[in-house]
Amino acid sequence: MATIVSLNISLSKGMEKKPVSEVTLKVDHGIIGDAHARNWHRQISLLGIESINKMLAAKSDLDLPPGSFAENITTSGIDLPTLPIGTRLQSGEIELEVTQIGKKCHDKCNIAKKVGDCIMPKEGIFAKVIKPGVLKTGDELFIK
Repeated sequence: MATIVSLNISLSKGMEKKPVSEVTLKVDHGIIGDAHARNWHRQISLLGIESINKMLAAKSDLDLPPGSFAENITTSGIDLPTLPIGTRLQSGEIELEVTQIGKKCHDKCNIAKKVGDCIMPKEGIFAKVIKPGVLKTGDELFIK
């Protein structure tokens, strides 16, 4: 079983995302109020706390709270980068479909500039909203 460790949004592009206690997901959009939401294949970004912890273990002097890697949803207990494209994730009434594993960074992002590396391009995943609803920190997340 996986859980949602943190939900993160930013009000403008180019900024780290900040944790919030709940978010509303909309079909063909993503998270209402997030600067990166729109009708495209990368509506929601997910990154495992396990990936963040690996980076912290290698660079123990860093403070990298959830949202530092610009992920919308920080998870625990699921190996995100191994999920095939098309995998459905469910939490309550909400359903997401994995659309992309990793991403190409055209320029070094803020986190890469700050710490010298970024794990989102290798270990982050992206999804689109299939069924809308409200997600809260601590909610369970299942592979459907």
